Amino acid sequence: MAHIIEIIYGTILNNNIALVYILGMCPLIAISTNVKNAKGMGIAVVFVVTITGIINWPIYSLLKSTGTTNLALLVFIITIAATVQFLEMFLEKFIPKLYNAFGIFLPLITVNCVVLAVSLFFVNREYNFVETAAFSFGSSVGWMLAIILVAGIREKMAKNSDVPRGLAGKGIVFIILGILALAFIGFTGIANI
Repeated sequence: MAHIIEIIYGTILNNNIALVYILGMCPLIAISTNVKNAKGMGIAVVFVVTITGIINWPIYSLLKSTGTTNLALLVFIITIAATVQFLEMFLEKFIPKLYNAFGIFLPLITVNCVVLAVSLFFVNREYNFVETAAFSFGSSVGWMLAIILVAGIREKMAKNSDVPRGLAGKGIVFIILGILALAFIGFTGIANI
């Protein structure tokens, strides 16, 4: 059990998929304009990444037992696309405001490299099912933490600071991400996964 908790903490903090591995930057930068949208996108990513990791593990095990692991990438992508499609239909029907706030970025979760990277990481690290579920959940929560932090900082800066014109918009976001990445280096050593 301690190993599972270490995986979760490690993926949220010192191996944060957004701030250390620099994955999932497109939606992170685009959606982090306000905290409300960032929370919604973060929750959507947590759902998709966790579910696809849990679904892809037994599929990969089956492919491995049949000697057809070369199909894994294709199958992972199909699983991710189906999960995102389900989420999109659910949000459109039950939470239309959030669906409209995401705009084009919700379908882009399908090609968000975080989702596919988590499935490829559990394959490379040879995680068992429980480790995969913990890794998937922790990685997505780490990404959600990053997008909410960036959104909070951007909101505060929009109200209380004069950002030079050349850095306004996405330029300052890259600087914020760099500073956050440096801050997260301080967590190194807490959990090595």
